[in-house]
Amino acid sequence: MIKVAKFGGSSLANAEQFRKVKDIVNSEESRKFIVASACGKENSKDHKVTDLLYLCEAHVKYGVSYDEILELIKNKYLKIKEELGLKIDLETEFENLKNMLKRSAPVDYIVSRGEYLTSKCLAEYIGAEFIDAAEVIAFDYDGSINLKRSAELLIPKCNTDRKIVIPGFYGSMPNGALKLMSRGGSDITGAVVANIVDAEIYENWTDVSGIMITDPRIVENPMHIKRINYAELREMSYMGANVLNDEAIFPVKVKNIPINIRNTNKPEDPGTMIMEDCSEYDRIDPPHFITGITGNKGYTAITVLKSHSASSVGFLRQALTIVESFGISVESCPISVDMFSIIVKSASVDSCLYELIGRLKKELKADEVTMADGIAMLAVVGRGMKSKIGISGQIFRELGRNGINIRTISQGADELSIIIGVDVLDHENAIRAIYNKFCRGEAK
Repeated sequence: MIKVAKFGGSSLANAEQFRKVKDIVNSEESRKFIVASACGKENSKDHKVTDLLYLCEAHVKYGVSYDEILELIKNKYLKIKEELGLKIDLETEFENLKNMLKRSAPVDYIVSRGEYLTSKCLAEYIGAEFIDAAEVIAFDYDGSINLKRSAELLIPKCNTDRKIVIPGFYGSMPNGALKLMSRGGSDITGAVVANIVDAEIYENWTDVSGIMITDPRIVENPMHIKRINYAELREMSYMGANVLNDEAIFPVKVKNIPINIRNTNKPEDPGTMIMEDCSEYDRIDPPHFITGITGNKGYTAITVLKSHSASSVGFLRQALTIVESFGISVESCPISVDMFSIIVKSASVDSCLYELIGRLKKELKADEVTMADGIAMLAVVGRGMKSKIGISGQIFRELGRNGINIRTISQGADELSIIIGVDVLDHENAIRAIYNKFCRGEAK
């Protein structure tokens, strides 16, 4: 059995966290491949190494001294080295980094040094072999990861009895230049490695015991989700849940490798299992019919009214083509007989809203085109909802009981999620109302 274990920045914030990671890695022989993020924040007054490196690069760009920032980063690693008794030559590493900053090295190189140095420290501390991500994570020129080429590079380096540590967040282009991933990209690196080595489980270690049903900033101490499938996770992530980098799903999904979200500070907690199909486990332990509740603010609804539009072939397509011509992505599109609404992110129409409305009215010969902003969109997600008769009505009734007006409603035929638009001022109250009625106390 092979496990890939990715440790986030909070799991590697200081020497104490390094010790926890070592205990976790050594507790199971199957944890063969370790992916590390850059050191995170040690406390609320601390800074993430990645943020400080971005700041260094910005200072170089604008001709401002970065010495103080670089010293902060260096001291963080020196403290870890001293407390763990490491031999890594940090003086040379930081001299090299300083020279690259003087030469205005690309931002991808500068920022990647956080993962690089953290991984080198971790590899020495746990007695593992260090493999630079630049040598094994291959990008194509379009910015996508080339899984086949990455496998060709990584597999020959795996012929060792030692554990292997690989930095997350970056790889290299065909010309050898370093390439960063999006923020949270170490999640992607872990998923790519899991795909290549055919891992049975991809563990993602962080500072929470799995995924919560909803935002703990809105609902105090929400329950954790035991199991969630990839489709549910995509719905929750898209509507605002900061769970896992979306791109980390696809490399493991194609090989049906489960992701286990675990807590470095509470390794005994089972965390959340993310898998393609939960049905086998659901038969033994039926899930709550609501898996998660998430939401986001900042949406605008553009409503088009035209008599007999429902029988006009291509009418909706024409409207969406007009929206597309402005480069705007449509989030939802509730439809009634003579009316439909186009829900978009407010920021995407800030500069063209009235021109867009004018074109819709003119080219569609609409009776009326109106706009409403200040809308929040909520997603109630759950694979168990389709077996719960009348769940939509119950949710709407509970929102009404709490004085919350529903602006838009959208639900697919698969009944995996219900998307509800409410006034932005009702956003948090709506989430609390749904959670308190249907989730608190694990009501089924």
